[in-house]
Amino acid sequence: MNIDATDLILGRMAAYAAKQALLGENVNIVNAGKAVVTGRNKRIIEDYKQERKRGVPLKGPYYPRTPEMIVKRTIRGMLPYKTARGREALKRIKCYAGMPEEFKDAKFEELKGISTEKTHAKYVTIARISKELGGKVQ
Repeated sequence: MNIDATDLILGRMAAYAAKQALLGENVNIVNAGKAVVTGRNKRIIEDYKQERKRGVPLKGPYYPRTPEMIVKRTIRGMLPYKTARGREALKRIKCYAGMPEEFKDAKFEELKGISTEKTHAKYVTIARISKELGGKVQ
């Protein structure tokens, strides 16, 4: 299954991807940097910065900076990743920051009701969050 994350709400997309991975599907998420988190921009960025600063540098917890790893970490939070079943499901999920050549002609899953097209909510993209955390965004 292939998902194009452009203008999809991160939490809802992550929940769907996690469920499909638990059911045994291989999930490929492209354009991870174009996924969005709804809410006030300043508050969202502050929350992600706080998450990044939490812990001890040598012991963790480690929080990623790149867009594809932020999306994968969000999906990991929706999986029982400490069990064998959850670890296997997490291995079936691949996230890409852009559109790789192998997925140019691929058919993408149509996810209804989880995009920002019809909402008037404020939101910030994962690419912007990544840039604020110091990640390298394409």
